[in-house]
Amino acid sequence: MLIIECDHHPSFQQIAFVDTDTGELQERRVEHCEEAEKFYRGLGVQGMKVRLGIEASGHAGWFERLLAELNFELWIGDATEIARKRERKQKTDRQDAQHILKLRLKDDFPRIWVPSGENRDLRQLLWHRHRMVQARTRMMNQLQAVALMRPTLLSRS
Repeated sequence: MLIIECDHHPSFQQIAFVDTDTGELQERRVEHCEEAEKFYRGLGVQGMKVRLGIEASGHAGWFERLLAELNFELWIGDATEIARKRERKQKTDRQDAQHILKLRLKDDFPRIWVPSGENRDLRQLLWHRHRMVQARTRMMNQLQAVALMRPTLLSRS
């Protein structure tokens, strides 16, 4: 099994990974999206079992979908807890990836629950419906205000 820990950024990923069979530790920086996708698809083609960990962030949707497509196990960690467990204040992307890997290997990775893709899609639809209902309510209230003002406008003339 390959355990990969990733410091994920919008334009690149700094990864540290270990092969649990050989104990070999490696580091790599991959650029988004083409190079990262090529790297992970290459692991999928090799038939490797992969468990990947990242800090929670808002810009990893495409990455989560790619890993699900490749049947890789994704662990998302609480960014605040990961930072709290850091020994040094100084940090770099390389150190972040190494730190997350150390937490995983010590079985101290602060994993958080993440809703499934279907659940997130449903939430998005519900949020959109909620906003549409709000817009309709605002419009109805404005029309009612205009209708209530109309008799006073007519009596003045």
